[in-house]
Amino acid sequence: MITRLVVLGGTGDLAGRYLLPGVSALFANGHLDSRFEMVCADRKGRSEEQFQQWVATQLDRHAADAPATARKATEAATRYRRADIQSSEDVARLIPGDEPVAIYLALPPALFPTAVTTLHEAGLPAGSRIVLEKPFGEDLAGAEELNRLLADLVPEQAVFRVDHFLAMTTVQNLLGSRLANRILESVWNSAHIAEVEIIWEETLTLEGRAGYYDYVGALKDMVQNHLLQLLCLIAMEPPITLSERDLRDRKVDVLRSIRPLTDADIPRRTSRGRYLAGSIGERDVPSYVEEHGVDPQRRTETFAAVELTIDSWRWSGTNFVLRSGKALGSDRKEVAVHFRPVPHIPFGHQGTAAPDVLRFGLDPECLSLELTTIGPTVNTLEPLTLTAQMHPPELPAYGRLLLDVLRGDPSLAIRADEAEQAWRVVTPILSAWSRNLVPLDEYPAGTSGPSRPIR
Repeated sequence: MITRLVVLGGTGDLAGRYLLPGVSALFANGHLDSRFEMVCADRKGRSEEQFQQWVATQLDRHAADAPATARKATEAATRYRRADIQSSEDVARLIPGDEPVAIYLALPPALFPTAVTTLHEAGLPAGSRIVLEKPFGEDLAGAEELNRLLADLVPEQAVFRVDHFLAMTTVQNLLGSRLANRILESVWNSAHIAEVEIIWEETLTLEGRAGYYDYVGALKDMVQNHLLQLLCLIAMEPPITLSERDLRDRKVDVLRSIRPLTDADIPRRTSRGRYLAGSIGERDVPSYVEEHGVDPQRRTETFAAVELTIDSWRWSGTNFVLRSGKALGSDRKEVAVHFRPVPHIPFGHQGTAAPDVLRFGLDPECLSLELTTIGPTVNTLEPLTLTAQMHPPELPAYGRLLLDVLRGDPSLAIRADEAEQAWRVVTPILSAWSRNLVPLDEYPAGTSGPSRPIR
């Protein structure tokens, strides 16, 4: 197990909001000991005292429930180093000796090629691992080039293209519900399932992230990675094992079988939008173009919806809708599996039998099944919802991902060909949107999104 984690961009939002709490959770659950060291590097040049104050503030803010012993262990394990990612000498000083290290690129995606090139020049000890955040590359060509750079640096099994969605409890339960239950797997096909919605809609606005988000938008930020990963777990064939090769092979099969959208398909099977000024609850929200750091000329979308078709025996005839948006009226973060209606209702005309819906809540994490049952009077029908809360996970998503990196288990990481296939799916959409084949609709903040539906 690797005991030295070097975070490039180590005093940014990712490190403070997710990595430090993840490390704290690993200490709290006995997965780390005093040998572990987390080196946070950037080029700002702050003192160790300033850094430790920053660490304490981040733990107060994002890991307030951590045991005092875990917090102290995290503070003792973290240290600051100044380093410019363009300087091989600076980077080499972060990885002294021959012991393998894990290098976490907590950087904007545009800087990944520079950082990987510098790491190659600095030299890495044998057995070291590289961790990259999504989106992996900025387009298909960029992903292919980055894969080539990484292949020159470390073996593919040492590359962790992480997606924290895959470590969430409910996402893991997608696999458990499917593969450990005969009842579900027997109806997990197009003969029984009409549509699957994969939704991440949030009331959250830009929240000061224009430096990243305005260059990416909803399609790249959420659909190209998070939501397509969920689609893979829902639609893949049962793997032989959950080892990294078997699991990732089956996910790639799904991506390869997604029917490419043509210019004729895209106007009716995709939708994009951008929020205007409005109110979310009691909070007044400015329009997206008035947010600090936004360039209106980029025409960045804050809402994206895509309907996809999978050309396979199992899924021919089932629609898959992927949708994500910001500044909406309510939070809806779930996978909703819509079953086909029953062929005959022998209960007369009193009430209706709505098709069953199985919902995997992503945030909060829960599982619910919407059924039709007999009502209180003769020959009547009424809906019934069965809901179960998930057991609290031992580790938060980033804690699980960090543990996998340190232990060297890439099962939940994205493989090179998987990343490229995901770009293949969205590239025609990005091209059509850049040519304005789909209008950039506007919607007031606090509403349900653009009024123009897909289809």
